[in-house]
Amino acid sequence: MSVRPVKDVIHPKPTLEGAGVKLQRGFGFGTTTDFDPFLLFDDFRNDNPNDYLAGFPWHPHRGIETITYVLAGTVEHGDSLGNRGSLGSGDVQWMTAGSGILHQEMPKGDEGGRMHGFQLWANLPSSLKMTRPRYQDVAGADIPEVIDDDGTVVRVVCGEFWGKKGPVEGVAADPRYIDVSIPPGRSKRLPVEQTRHAFAYVFAGSGSFRDASAPQAVRNELAGGDFDRELANRSLVLFDSGDEVVVRAGDEGIRFLLVSGKPIEEPVAWYGPIVMNTQAQIREAMRDLQLGTFIK
Repeated sequence: MSVRPVKDVIHPKPTLEGAGVKLQRGFGFGTTTDFDPFLLFDDFRNDNPNDYLAGFPWHPHRGIETITYVLAGTVEHGDSLGNRGSLGSGDVQWMTAGSGILHQEMPKGDEGGRMHGFQLWANLPSSLKMTRPRYQDVAGADIPEVIDDDGTVVRVVCGEFWGKKGPVEGVAADPRYIDVSIPPGRSKRLPVEQTRHAFAYVFAGSGSFRDASAPQAVRNELAGGDFDRELANRSLVLFDSGDEVVVRAGDEGIRFLLVSGKPIEEPVAWYGPIVMNTQAQIREAMRDLQLGTFIK
């Protein structure tokens, strides 16, 4: 087995989205090569209702899939196809926008006013850009949970891990999306298929993402700084190639998302929530919006 070294550590940037929602953006609206097939990752965690209640009113999507994972509070959603619903703590929605959809997402805090969740965008290959839109709404109780002997807990949202299969299926990027909690001081080796791009996002506790038992490289511009120290809340770790990730939890344990997927390796033309392969396709999408023919 070969351990995936850390390629980069990214500290999310405060970002204003929707009608005025304050969130933290891990990556998005930039180069897509390192994260392919993923396009964007947001952490919408906030304890102040004034910073999120305006929500994300009606807006279009085409050519992508959006994955919403709620940890606290609720997100009420509706779309141009007549779908309505509410995502609560532990719930997941995997929306395939495909040929086009108009929808809205309106966050509501819990009893203490807290809102916490993540949204990830996954690209669609050219052959599926104009596929029929669909939703996969998954209740938290239906997400399998695996508990290892040392107390490590893994929730399997999508893909297979430790003998469990997540309930989200038929996704073009064939991703694995897991929520991992490791007790204080414990080390784990987590398999990740060699051909996939992978990243982790730490959102509780702290820990290091390297093999402490292996000889360490001499410090230089590429091996140092964030790469070798413990990483804490709101740290996004991009991994290089290999077939396993090594994690050692800090004194408070660590909780993080571990996401991987097969690269699509196609041109990306991007205009906000519309992601196609060419600028001509973007212009066509904008004409569809203007003419009222966006929904196919």
